[in-house]
Amino acid sequence: MIIEIIILIVVILLVIYAVSLYNSLITLRNRVKNAWSQIDVQLKRRTDLIPNLVETVKGYATHERGVFENVTKARSGLMNATTVKETAEANNQLTKTLKSLFAVAENYPDLKASENFRELQNTLSETEDKIAYSRQFYNDTVLMYNNKVQMFPSNLMANTFHFSEAEFFEVAETEKAVPKVKF
Repeated sequence: MIIEIIILIVVILLVIYAVSLYNSLITLRNRVKNAWSQIDVQLKRRTDLIPNLVETVKGYATHERGVFENVTKARSGLMNATTVKETAEANNQLTKTLKSLFAVAENYPDLKASENFRELQNTLSETEDKIAYSRQFYNDTVLMYNNKVQMFPSNLMANTFHFSEAEFFEVAETEKAVPKVKF
């Protein structure tokens, strides 16, 4: 009789542990989804700002058509991206084209002095900071989730219920290079 009670207690404890482990995997997977949606919100905010920025610069720099087309194409690429990898690549492309847009703006002192342009530039800068924070938060959340999916004994539960690793939001190799500063 005592052995049956001990076996029953062990089985109950194992079931409680399994349920707890499963629920922690669900919680972490949902945190990854939430963190990704925060990045998505900030990227959407940035893509919404870009047409205003382009129109403001266009008024001053009418002969810089290629820059405007590249920014528009990069923005469209970001809006159409569906996976984490596609979004990261499109984001990197948009960042590059925005740098060229701001380089064009440097050539037009009246534009740089425009209140509208400065406000758009500040808003975009704030959004870039929020995107950077959101990417960091997302990657930290993915790290916790992937650790849980890969580590024993939770990996047994993860494999059983088909929890797969999440992708990190990575920066392109070209973006990792240290910028050259010349005076």
